Order: sequence, then structure tokens, then C-alpha cells
Amino acid sequence: MAALSLGPVFFNWEPERWRDFHFRLADEAPIDTVYLGEVVCAKRTPFIAPHLDAVIERLKRAGKRVALSSLALIGNEREAALMRDLCAEGDLIVEANDIGLLRLLAGRPHRLGPFINIYNESTLAHFAARGAVGACLPPELPGSSIARLAAPAVIPLEIVAFGRLPLAISARCFHARAHRLHKDGCRFVCAQDPDGLVVRTLEGEPFLAINGLQTLSYTCVSLLGELHQLQRAGVAGFRLSPLATDMAAVARLFRDVLDRRIAAEEATGRLAGLVPETPLANGFLHGAEGRSRHRAELLGLE
Repeated sequence: MAALSLGPVFFNWEPERWRDFHFRLADEAPIDTVYLGEVVCAKRTPFIAPHLDAVIERLKRAGKRVALSSLALIGNEREAALMRDLCAEGDLIVEANDIGLLRLLAGRPHRLGPFINIYNESTLAHFAARGAVGACLPPELPGSSIARLAAPAVIPLEIVAFGRLPLAISARCFHARAHRLHKDGCRFVCAQDPDGLVVRTLEGEPFLAINGLQTLSYTCVSLLGELHQLQRAGVAGFRLSPLATDMAAVARLFRDVLDRRIAAEEATGRLAGLVPETPLANGFLHGAEGRSRHRAELLGLE
């Protein structure tokens, strides 16, 4: 049976909201693994830290596996020290999102996040030989490349099947700049946009979303229609990236499609109702621009 995971929250949610979000998913969502931790901006780490132990305990009590996700970009010694402490964690597996962490994790079981570039079988085999026991592939890979990596994969692979896709990360804070603030005095304005701040072209067309240091897709990826093709191609798991919607309902839709309790077409219609202001897309998987939408049967992985 394909595994269903919940990725780390990319956005700067209020600490209590972050805590209660995970509490609810522990009790209600058919999720196998939950990734926790600050991936985008180290300055946000102290906000969720007081609730981290309680969330881990609640998730474990509900039978979920828990992993700790690292920063995607380490920019100074303070952040490096935070990541050294993370890698010293003995109880939970670490998901590396910055390749610099792999030196600290070498020889120990760890996972690779979607920010680590894996584009061919040799790279995957290299990481596996150094202790990686699973990987979430970069979201821009087309289905043909995913199939080559997944069958047969040297380690279990998962892909991002729902959410705004992480496209880039920078040392510059786009959110602060948009509000005419300096990065060091950002006032945490990213908290005003729980799903990211939409960026528009000069013609006013929605184009991307920004989240502090991070650039995301404007559209929301949905691979509901392609789940079974990808599963048959060897993909072991599917990751849901949190948005400010009913993620328990999202998880149930994906689980029901995977278990063939509901047709993908019906589930897609329901999913669109959960993110009414964000178009669904699957272009990268089909080898096209990420924001585009294609019929699932055209993927051709059979």
C-alpha cells in the first residue's frame, strides 16, 4: 500500500495554530508520516519550538511516524549550529534539505527532502550508499524521469502530490522587501500570508507566491489522477504539503483514491472546493510548464 505523508509547514503560522493543526491531523488524517521543523527561515524556529515535543508525542500516540526536516538554506554560523543540533537528534530520523548536512549525517539513516537535487540513478545510488533510506524527489521532475528513478529504486521514493511547490530559496527575504523592510527588521510580515503572498505579472496575472525567503508556485499541484500510474511505476509514497485549508479532508481524498474507494475525477472536484482560490495543476509531471493542467491519462507511464 502506498504511503501518505505530510510535509513540513512552509509558512509562518501562529504557534498555537501550528500546534493545533498537527493535533487535529494526528487524530483525523490517514497519514503515515509527518515531517516537522522549520525549513524556510531560521528566525521562525523559536515560535514552534515550545510546542514541538507535545506535537511529536501526540503524533506518535496516534500511530504516526515523525521525521525532523532541516532548513533548505544554511546562511550563517547560528543556523549551522541549529542544524548540527538537529543532526545530533537520536530518536527521530532527520530529513536533509541542504546538501551541507549530508556530511554530518553520513553513515547514519536519514532522508532526503525535495530541495536536494536528484535527477539520475547514479546520484540516488550515491546518496543511498552514504546512509539515505528514503527521498522525496524534486517537484520539477517529469513522470518519465520519476519512473526511471523509481523502478527499481535503491531506496523508497516519494513525490509531492499536493500543495504549492517549492521552486527556489534565497538569502534575501522577498516578503520583507515587498513591505519595504530590511531582512533583519522584517517584523515577521510573512505571517500575514498563511499560504504565501501571490506575485502578479505587470498585466496583473497571478504568477508565483512568495513566503519569506522562498519562491513557490502560485498553482496548487494535484496528482490525484496520476496516483495509480505512479504507484505502478514504483513510487512508494505521496507527500501532501500543508496549506491553510482542511488538510484532514485533503488526506482523506488522497487515501480514498489510493484505496480505490472513490474515483480520481470525483476526488479532484472535491479537492478544488477545498482550495477554491488556487488553481490545480500537474504540468511538471507531464513535462510541461508547472502551472498547466493535463489529463491524467496522457502521462503514459503504463
